[in-house]
Amino acid sequence: MEAGVRWTLVTAVAPVSWGTNYLVTHACLPAGDPLYGAAIRALPAGLLLLVVRRRLPRGSWWWRSAVLGLLNTGVFFALVYIAAQSLPTSLASTIMATSPMVMMAVAWGLVAERPHARHLAGAVVGAGGVALMLLGGTASASPGGVLASVGAMLLSSLGYVLAKRWGGEVDVLASTAWQLIAGGVLLLPFAVLVEGAPPDLDGPALLGFAYVSVVATALAFAAWFAGLRHLPAATVGLVGLLNPVTGVLLGTLTAGETLTARQFCGLGLVLAGVLLGRPVAGKVSGAPGPPRTAEQVRRSPAA
Repeated sequence: MEAGVRWTLVTAVAPVSWGTNYLVTHACLPAGDPLYGAAIRALPAGLLLLVVRRRLPRGSWWWRSAVLGLLNTGVFFALVYIAAQSLPTSLASTIMATSPMVMMAVAWGLVAERPHARHLAGAVVGAGGVALMLLGGTASASPGGVLASVGAMLLSSLGYVLAKRWGGEVDVLASTAWQLIAGGVLLLPFAVLVEGAPPDLDGPALLGFAYVSVVATALAFAAWFAGLRHLPAATVGLVGLLNPVTGVLLGTLTAGETLTARQFCGLGLVLAGVLLGRPVAGKVSGAPGPPRTAEQVRRSPAA
């Protein structure tokens, strides 16, 4: 199998897993404790990966883990938890669907990955498809929920590209474990101060957190950061559009409904956007290729 296709499929594990989060959050997890919810999600996942990898950070990776932990797990999880509890799934997913364009801009500045026209087209087509699939309802939107969703999108886009920039020095499982643990540990004091005692968790809540922590966090983030290691950030961001697609398909299935013609059209646009962002053969690995001549560098359209 072509390397680009293989790593794209690995990366897709993450958004497909995340696509189930809104349903699980609404159905199983307690409302009103976003900080505890985020910490309970991150810490067990990080500890699980640490047990598997058995490696502690060294040198600059102590502060890098703290930064990435806040951006990609701690603050991000809390904001997503707030958005899931206060926004219609359709609006929250549509806001997050703009992240590929933000990731492209950040990657251009931080890792010199200039987006190609097909990536930009894929982002526009994919985001339009998500909006076509999901928007049009009459549910009211909470301003706080909108701000939480936008904040989660911006912070995670920055965090993902930073993880790509720094990640070449350590393996994926180790860096993912450190981020999750750092995010969870940094959240706990704020959870105690703001939310008081931990929430009481019944059987469904425990099962929900187990699923979210192991599958939608430990496994999903390991797959996501592995994709960032081997694929352009623009491609990874577009694969992330499978998140709302999964949410729509799962919600339709559990409700016993069928997709409308508008939703089918939106689904087609999302898949078209993902395909537009597919990696070009021979340009998927992080390993350097053969040296280029000065003339090739001068004529190259991208850094």
